[in-house]
Amino acid sequence: MAWVYLLLAIGALAVAFKTASVGLMAVCLLVALGLILAWVMALLAQRIDSRSRSDHAMIDPEELRRLREQAEARKAAATAGETPR
Repeated sequence: MAWVYLLLAIGALAVAFKTASVGLMAVCLLVALGLILAWVMALLAQRIDSRSRSDHAMIDPEELRRLREQAEARKAAATAGETPR
């Protein structure tokens, strides 16, 4: 989707360079600037989204408490000389 903004910006620049009307040229240049900014923002959003962690991979507090209890039980069993479960 981000590349559509770039293609539209290039089209707006082409219209701005080919037109004889100063008003149309100014509008096309402003549109091209806005589309280029939208393109850059879309690329940045894609990059941030690809590097962010999924919420499904996070451990909920109850699971974290259970894992801590298991680790403490293993540690206590190891210091007592027993074999952990």
